[in-house]
Amino acid sequence: MRHLRIPAMLAVVALIAAACGTSAPSGALTELPPAEGELNLVIWAGYAETGANDENYDWVNPFQEETGCQVHTQDMTDSANGVELLQSGQYDGGSFSGDATLRLIAGGDVAPVNVELIPNYADVFEGLKGQPHNTIDGVPYGTPHGRGANLLLYNTDTFPEAPTSWDPVWDADSPAAGHVSVYNSAIYIADAALRLMDTNPDLGIEDPYQLNEEQFAAAIDLLNEQNAIVGEYWNYATDQITSFGSGDMLAGTSWQYQYLNLPDAPVGIVKPAEGTTGWSDTWMIASEAAHPGCMYRWMDWMLSSEANAQATVWFGEAPVTQAACDRAEEISPNHCGDYHATDEPYFEDVWFWSTPREDCNDTDDATTCKTIEDWINAWTEVTGG
Repeated sequence: MRHLRIPAMLAVVALIAAACGTSAPSGALTELPPAEGELNLVIWAGYAETGANDENYDWVNPFQEETGCQVHTQDMTDSANGVELLQSGQYDGGSFSGDATLRLIAGGDVAPVNVELIPNYADVFEGLKGQPHNTIDGVPYGTPHGRGANLLLYNTDTFPEAPTSWDPVWDADSPAAGHVSVYNSAIYIADAALRLMDTNPDLGIEDPYQLNEEQFAAAIDLLNEQNAIVGEYWNYATDQITSFGSGDMLAGTSWQYQYLNLPDAPVGIVKPAEGTTGWSDTWMIASEAAHPGCMYRWMDWMLSSEANAQATVWFGEAPVTQAACDRAEEISPNHCGDYHATDEPYFEDVWFWSTPREDCNDTDDATTCKTIEDWINAWTEVTGG
């Protein structure tokens, strides 16, 4: 993995663009190419539905019919896997969370985006534009897909009353001990850090993604303790759907997507009171995309009211425009209210996935933090993977 440092040259991209009198960032397309007939994407499972899982959710086939771009997808297991897949050069772009986006930008693997070639971008909620996980000095490197919180999925037979905290996945004497389901990704270290922010404030953790030596060691110790009660480290959402559906797993960190795909299982889902981690995902175009015309059309399509509504209802996350909210609530009443699409206070205690950085994401601070490489190596040791 590349050592994460945003190249200094990115800081002047916006200035160069302004000096040249063009609104397109340097390195971005200046005009929309013809559709090339094919599009290869790296995605989170559930982000490109064809109606195969539910005929009511299909935003891929209409896109293919309208643009002529035939869509091929590859699910990633986690953000590290997604980065590796895009770096293979086989894909035109994909959907990436905040713990991948800065890595891809720093590595030159993705290109700046000219949002003037994406008409639906104008309708995106202002709170989702110019975010630090996908924008460098005002230059956008993608378009938003949706956002959501990582939630506690639990068996209602084991927990007749909905848990109010994350205790079921951390306590050694949890009723779910031996049957705890944990997301198999190094970014889960942040969940341990978030637990320590609540239970051991003396550590002084201010950001669960930026951890010094002492804080990181404490988080790893906690994860090693948790390992004794873990029944599975899940990679794909379908893995967890199977394990909760069979009753093998009783509590775990999950997404609304799994819950929605367990309609007949005795399960509930909740956002615990301590807060949680979460995601805010971005569609990004590969810097060497073979089919940029189709990729730009896809980014615009995924911001349309119909596609974004279907996608965010299906996966269980907040839409990114008011038009998508309106359509989403026709599909699923009060969807935008349930997912707090315009409720910024709801997300105040949701720590969106971000990239661990040696400079602690604060270039004015002399403190040294653990890098993403450190996280990946430590996670491998914790899980034995």
